[in-house]
Amino acid sequence: MQCRHCSTPLSHNILDLAHAPPSNAYLEAEQLLQPEVHFPLRLFFCPTCTLVQTEDFCRADDLFDANYVYFSSTSSSWCAHAARYAQTAISRFGLGADSFVVEVASNDGYLLKNFVAAGIPCLGFEPTASTAEAARAEGVQSRLEFFSEATARALRQERAAQGKGDGGADLIAGNNVYAHVPDINDFTRGLGQLLAAEGVVSLEFPHLLELVTQGQFDTVYHEHFSYLSLTAVSKIFAAAGLRIFDVETLPTHGGSLRVWGCHEEAAHVRQASVDAVLGQEHEAGLGTVDFYSNLQSMADHAADSLLVFLAECKSRGETVAAYGAAAKGTTLLNYARIGPRLLPYVCDAAPFKQGRFLPGSHIPVRPAAALREAPPQHLLILPWNIKAEIAADLAWLARDHGTKFWTIMPEPACLVPPTL
Repeated sequence: MQCRHCSTPLSHNILDLAHAPPSNAYLEAEQLLQPEVHFPLRLFFCPTCTLVQTEDFCRADDLFDANYVYFSSTSSSWCAHAARYAQTAISRFGLGADSFVVEVASNDGYLLKNFVAAGIPCLGFEPTASTAEAARAEGVQSRLEFFSEATARALRQERAAQGKGDGGADLIAGNNVYAHVPDINDFTRGLGQLLAAEGVVSLEFPHLLELVTQGQFDTVYHEHFSYLSLTAVSKIFAAAGLRIFDVETLPTHGGSLRVWGCHEEAAHVRQASVDAVLGQEHEAGLGTVDFYSNLQSMADHAADSLLVFLAECKSRGETVAAYGAAAKGTTLLNYARIGPRLLPYVCDAAPFKQGRFLPGSHIPVRPAAALREAPPQHLLILPWNIKAEIAADLAWLARDHGTKFWTIMPEPACLVPPTL
């Protein structure tokens, strides 16, 4: 196995979560009677470029197919985050009717609809038909294909032939897509290929530093090919003729980075934030294998703690349900080997998930109405990154039925809804 960026042979296995199915491969009822494919789920560290990565066992087009069930607009807090981003980018870079904005992995139009509303021409690359169709319904022009160096070049040539300058994009945005890219070098070259001379790229991704220090192992799944730091991304950008001139730390997804990049020769001034974050990563030892030495034990502790909690609830005859059929929960439930015997069902607001079953654990996914029909004594919030939003939306359960809310990382902890 070689590093997907620098081709260094990899031997440092820093996390082993045994075998698991792809986290978004939700099952129909008839599929429960069929074999289910599982792949090893392990992380490796590259000592040369510091990129952390999974092994490759399946292709991206197998993971992100026409029936992909993650819709960004399901989360109101994420939509608000996107709206703030759009307002900031428009103001900071003077975007207007003569500009061109591209989003890579535009999903259901949650972000680009803000640029449509502002009268700014935009286009999304989105390989999953279900979400692209939803985006088009919002007025967001979407291309049903993966972003790559070849598709970026084709778009730029197409726009130039239409008389739209040299066809370059003034802003290319990518939120939580960089980690999902199997060929990260090709993808990054594509950013450079499409970017206008003074255009900017912004990428948001969970910060590897936070993943390791907080033990956020449940963010590891096959759809995440890479686990990113500013140190690694700076090297990947440089190899494609790009540079990072600014970086922001964000609270999203347990702690993320938003990097702002441009062509190496562009005029954008490098901000002090870049050296500050690079220094933080260096001081933490992120570039050494020893930095990752506790990650496995933290994963084991979280899995064991949840298993014990659910077993004790069952022994007392107490009812338990979960909310949020997210990939995070799938990773934890599979690693802890928890199924319907201990966790009878999970509710989710996304209609595309309802009526299906979580991959691996085979826990049924029900609509939120199931909580009204039979309020549980305990409710686990699986997507801890939006726990406050979920707890606020479901506060009536605690108020009217005495349901206790629980977060599950790094171990079950009672959460008081913010409105109580």
